[in-house]
Amino acid sequence: MSNAQRMSTGQAIAQSLLRHGVDTIFGIPGAHTYDFIDALYECRDRIRFIVTRHEQGAGYMAYGYAKSTGRVGAFTVVPGPGVLNAGAALCTAYGANAPVLCITGNIQSYHIGRGRGILHELPDQLATLRGLTKWSERINHPTEASGVMGEAFKQLGSGRQRPVAVEAPWDVFGAKALVDLSAPMALAPPPEPDPDGIARAVALLQGAKNPMITVGSGAIAARAEVQELARLLQAPVTSHRSGRGIVGDDTPYGFSIGNGYKLWPGTDVLLGIGTRLELQYLRWTKIPAGLKVIRIDIDATEMSRLRPDVGIVTDAKLGARALADALAAALPKRPSREQEFEDVKARFRQEIQKVQPQMGYLDAIREVLPRDGFFVEEICQAGFASRFGFPVYEPRTFVTGGYQDNVGFGFMSALGVKIANPDKPVVSISGDGGFMFGVQELATAVKYNINLVAVVFNNSSYGNVLRDQRNVYKGREIGSTLTNPDFVKLAESFGVTAYLAKTPAALRTALEKGFAQSGPVLIEVPTERGSEASPWPYLHPNL
Repeated sequence: MSNAQRMSTGQAIAQSLLRHGVDTIFGIPGAHTYDFIDALYECRDRIRFIVTRHEQGAGYMAYGYAKSTGRVGAFTVVPGPGVLNAGAALCTAYGANAPVLCITGNIQSYHIGRGRGILHELPDQLATLRGLTKWSERINHPTEASGVMGEAFKQLGSGRQRPVAVEAPWDVFGAKALVDLSAPMALAPPPEPDPDGIARAVALLQGAKNPMITVGSGAIAARAEVQELARLLQAPVTSHRSGRGIVGDDTPYGFSIGNGYKLWPGTDVLLGIGTRLELQYLRWTKIPAGLKVIRIDIDATEMSRLRPDVGIVTDAKLGARALADALAAALPKRPSREQEFEDVKARFRQEIQKVQPQMGYLDAIREVLPRDGFFVEEICQAGFASRFGFPVYEPRTFVTGGYQDNVGFGFMSALGVKIANPDKPVVSISGDGGFMFGVQELATAVKYNINLVAVVFNNSSYGNVLRDQRNVYKGREIGSTLTNPDFVKLAESFGVTAYLAKTPAALRTALEKGFAQSGPVLIEVPTERGSEASPWPYLHPNL
């Protein structure tokens, strides 16, 4: 017997969101998507619609939601300029492996591809979306909606997580037909770990004197297995951004991009789990002589991008579990290196205290933020320093933009983080330049009473550009200094509580007040233009 029901494409999409567990969608209504927005109204008690003030804000809030939870972050924008405005967020989600779903419209189906100059027309929007996502498809008729949406969620949940997009033409959103809301499509199972690959990895690790493990966002679900491998091998676990917290910095084995480099020159076997190995091959670059590389990754293309000595294509948890079991049976207990690791980390902690004023402010944030609170970094001097100087204890709590490093992503993404985690403290840090990319979303924070604490470091410049122009281009400064508003007064004009903090102690006090309040809070931290110590010796030590 058929389960088909008569409904519009917009209604079918909304029902598919519900069936796949989506409870929040960010976006801005527009004529092309009216029928979908109206369908969201019908289920407003089950799906929250968070209206933003810019399409980029919608995309980044969905990104923050996804990055901090591992669940699908959904947003909807109009076609053409709406999609292009949100494109930076899709780039970030692609680069940082986040399951973000974009739902958009298109011009009328009978005009697509004809170049008539219809409102919001792009030459080939679907091709544009396919260049920014893992998978994108068009719904051409209501009867296709359930299948296309099912495939979208299958793509979001299978293999390497990355964004996907679904578009429907303007006239198709409201069209009605009998739609079979079939069960969600089963996710593709990951490949089983290759026993021969596991055996060859064990053989390499048995002979390793100074192995190193490095993890990326693909290893988050393998936290317990990674910790077990670290103890079995007595190996440091390094991570750059998205992998931070898989092994906490408060354990002997958890290392950042900075202190991990201290152990890199003596490494003889590198075990990469769910990572592109950006840390070692793009940042540390000086590869130890005779290094052997083992990789565990769900993405088979990674094995050709950077060929390992042993490559195991499988889910990180499955692969790490198989390797840990094999090592436990084959590897004699190794002498503890925990004190050695703790000493390396303590010396590094002392060394980076010269990176001021950034470290003073980061230390203040860490003192106030609970261990499971969320810290959203940004492309600013404090943000760069946080990658090696801000201790992280739990996975997903250090939210980063990945290799896109989009200026301005932080504040907008942090709003999505807080919406997804209403019971956890969330702090975002931004530079004055980056914050102004999304300042309009202060209105969104007020509208929905989002208790995000946003710290704005105001050095009246694009700090990196200014430093490079002074140091590399002999002081030929152009376009690097900024004229800013009074951020405290600006925030207050939106109805946001705001503080000025000129010292780490003042920031600590302001953070404590901010976390105790119910609505959004902005804290401005003024710093002298060009005064920050360079973080780059610890981010690219061989430049």
